[in-house]
Parts: sequence; structure tokens; C-alpha cells
Amino acid sequence: MAIIRETIRAIFITLMLWLLTAIIYPLIILVVGQVFLPYQANGSIMANLKGEPIGSALIGQVFTSERYFHSRPSTVRYSQGKRAKPTGISGASNLAASNPELLNRILEQGNQLRDENLQPIADIIYTSGSGLDPHISLRAARQQLTRVAGARGVREDEILRLINKYTDGRFLWIFGEPGVNVLRLNYDLDLQDINRQENP
Repeated sequence: MAIIRETIRAIFITLMLWLLTAIIYPLIILVVGQVFLPYQANGSIMANLKGEPIGSALIGQVFTSERYFHSRPSTVRYSQGKRAKPTGISGASNLAASNPELLNRILEQGNQLRDENLQPIADIIYTSGSGLDPHISLRAARQQLTRVAGARGVREDEILRLINKYTDGRFLWIFGEPGVNVLRLNYDLDLQDINRQENP
């Protein structure tokens, strides 16, 4: 009889824990996220003027045009375009410092930067640990300033103002370094171009 009573109690406790941790807690988090932080809870998706999603402000993207600031290199193959399926992949290459493949990639990236008259600083030559960084350093952004300003035909100080606007500070004011959100910056550059065309 005691064994049956203990078994029922164990089943009851298991069911209560399952109800609490698998249903009640996730529902509370979902409601709090959707009510108080809907933009962040839904992936911080940015939309263009037509309301079409152009990317997440929290995940790095590939920009290759001279008119845009380039993101930090990544070993992750970002999904591109409207029909692309999300990769859901995060991570570094895991190549050792002695691996010739890593050395070749860094040399190739360094040569490309030298061709663009850029100094090969860390965050535009090395990939990040997650592979999804949406930021580059202020120094990396300022190195690309002349190229972007020339390609767009605008003064550097106009773009510098936007770089400062989209620079995120240290996390909790003490962790990490300030970084420029590349997607936000590039999108605002496009908006400025549209405004100039509509109001010459």
C-alpha cells in the first residue's frame, strides 16, 4: 500500500513540475515578451518603407557593394533574399591557429583589404565566435567611411553623423566595446539617398 501511495505521489510531483516548467513558465515568458518587448521577442526584424522585412538588427548580414559598410567576416553562410530559408547556424570555424586553411583565409582577406587601402584590423579580418555579429568597431566603420562616401557622392561628415547615431555602447556600460550596427547604418544611408532624390 505504501508503494502505491509513494508511486502516486511521485507521478503527481512529476506532473506538477512538468506543468510548471513546460507550460506555465513558457506561457508567462511569451506573454511578457509580446506585451512589453514585442520587437525584441519577434527577432528585432527591420522592415523597409514598403513594410518588407530586410533582416534582423541582431544578426550580421553580407554587404558587398561599395555603397555599403561591410560587416565582420563570418564562417556562417547567411540566408539571402526573400525565398531563402533561415540557416539556424551559429559558430566559428574551429580551425586551429596552425591550420593552413585559416592562414590562407586571413591572407586572402588581408590582401583584399590592402587593395581597398584599408588597414587589416581584427574585426574586419577575423571571424567572430558566433559568426553572427551585427556590429563592427568604430575604427572599422571609420576605415570604410571614405569608400562609402565616395560611392554615394556625399560628404564624410554626413555619414559620420550616422555612424555615431548607430553606435551601441558597452553592455551595462562596462562589458565589451562600443560597436556600430551595420544593418541599421546601411539602411539609414539608403533612406538618406531617397530623401535627397525626393528633395534635391
